[in-house]
Amino acid sequence: QVQLVESGGGLVQPGGSLRLSCAASGSMLSISTMGWYRQAPGKQRDLAAVITSNGTTNYADSVKGRFTISRDKDTVYLQMNSLKPEDTAVYYCYFRARGVFWYTYWGQGTQVTVSS
Repeated sequence: QVQLVESGGGLVQPGGSLRLSCAASGSMLSISTMGWYRQAPGKQRDLAAVITSNGTTNYADSVKGRFTISRDKDTVYLQMNSLKPEDTAVYYCYFRARGVFWYTYWGQGTQVTVSS
């Protein structure tokens, strides 16, 4: 029942910046983890950055120091600076929470392309 709406992808030159956003609606769960996984063509989908309800963050080593994740309740933001061509991927918003059971939801994905 949770809907994830993400936006902010696009084409940017190396060294540029983008800001992604993802809003979760329809959840009554107060404790959750939100963020982004990314998948490049022919590659596995891997964690980029996530953040818990209490503000604990986890970043892929490849983005540390360049990406910053933040959230306001059920809206999460990913500020991506100093972008590199290897950051090119589809970025999927991620929502995981527990009620009686654990629930995982995925956004529709947004394309990020870093190219000159």
